[in-house]
Amino acid sequence: MTNKQVVEKFYEAFSRRDFETMNSCYADDIVFSDPVFGFLRADEVRAMWEMLCTNARDFGLTFDEITEIDHEYITCKWVASYTFTATGRKVVNRAKAFMKIDNGQIIEHSDGFKMSTWLEQAFGLTGKLFGWTNFMKRKVHKRARKNLEAFMNNKQAAPQIEG
Repeated sequence: MTNKQVVEKFYEAFSRRDFETMNSCYADDIVFSDPVFGFLRADEVRAMWEMLCTNARDFGLTFDEITEIDHEYITCKWVASYTFTATGRKVVNRAKAFMKIDNGQIIEHSDGFKMSTWLEQAFGLTGKLFGWTNFMKRKVHKRARKNLEAFMNNKQAAPQIEG
């Protein structure tokens, strides 16, 4: 599978909210970063996608401009639209992904987007007035990490049913 095909598989799965296929594109020791969650490793990354995909409401995703920088690095632009469940507000997040791929698996993934724009959409007037401040950015980051931690703890506590 080419690097471009790996990225296409990842974002096609993302558009279907298929976190299992998304996570299968990652190496075991994947590292990830974005403005909301910050730096995540391995199981945190996989749990983040599971949490986001299973909780997404009114979700749509498009992607394009997959660009191979060299034999390892690739970029992709993507746009996700969804209802931010904490406020019920519609968000259209325009992002650019940067990925490093080795042996057909993503080993590094970072998403870049303008946090202040996201905060304005997600939180309305509060986000517009305070979204540029480090205080609000840190508050959202801490909340996202706390939600991820709770999601991971709840998954571990859930009884496993084998069939």
